[in-house]
Amino acid sequence: MSEVKIAAETRSEFGKGAARRIRRDNKVPGVLYGRGSDPIHLTLPGHELLLALRTSNVLIALDIDGKTNELAIPKSVQRDPIKGYLEHVDLQLVKRGEQVNVEIYVHTEGDLAPGAFLLEHVLNALPVEAEATHIPESVTVSIEGLAAGDSVLAKDIPLPKGTKLAVEEDTVVLQVLAAQAEESEGEAGEGDEAAEA
Repeated sequence: MSEVKIAAETRSEFGKGAARRIRRDNKVPGVLYGRGSDPIHLTLPGHELLLALRTSNVLIALDIDGKTNELAIPKSVQRDPIKGYLEHVDLQLVKRGEQVNVEIYVHTEGDLAPGAFLLEHVLNALPVEAEATHIPESVTVSIEGLAAGDSVLAKDIPLPKGTKLAVEEDTVVLQVLAAQAEESEGEAGEGDEAAEA
C-alpha cells in the first residue's frame, strides 16, 4: 500500500460559493473525520490529491497547516459528472495498527470454459477488514475453467495476510451465466412468413 504526503489547510468558509472559490484556485474542499473527534474542514491541493486517488485505498499523510500530522484514507470522493474534476473529498482518520473496513477491487485471471458464457461481477469490490497501513489495493481470483452456473464465493478469494472478510463467507462475488442465444435473421424471417400465412 502506498503512502502519499499532502499539505492541507484548515478552512472556515463553507457553502457553495466558498467551495467554488476553492476549486477556482485548483484546490479541493474536504472533511477529515473519525475517532470521535470533531470534523476538520480542509482545503487540499487538487493536482496532488487527484494523483493520490489514482491508487485505490491510498493512505494519505496529511500535514495540516504545517502543525499537525494525521493519517487518513479516502471514504467518499465526489467528481464533476461531465468534466471529472474533484469536487469534494471525505477523509477518515486512521492510526497505525488500527483495523479499518474498506472495499478492495476484485480482479480475475484465466479463461472460462469453452462456450458462450458471461462473467457477472456481483460485487465489484470486496468488503474487508485490514490494518490501516497495510490495506491491499486489490485481490485476484482465478476463473479458469468455470462454466455456466458456477460461482465464486467470498471465502474462495485468497486474501493477503492480516486481511479478513467483512461479509458473510457464502456471499456470491462472481457468477458465470449462460449467454443469451440471439435469434438468427433466418428464423425471424420464417416466423414472419408463418404469421402472414
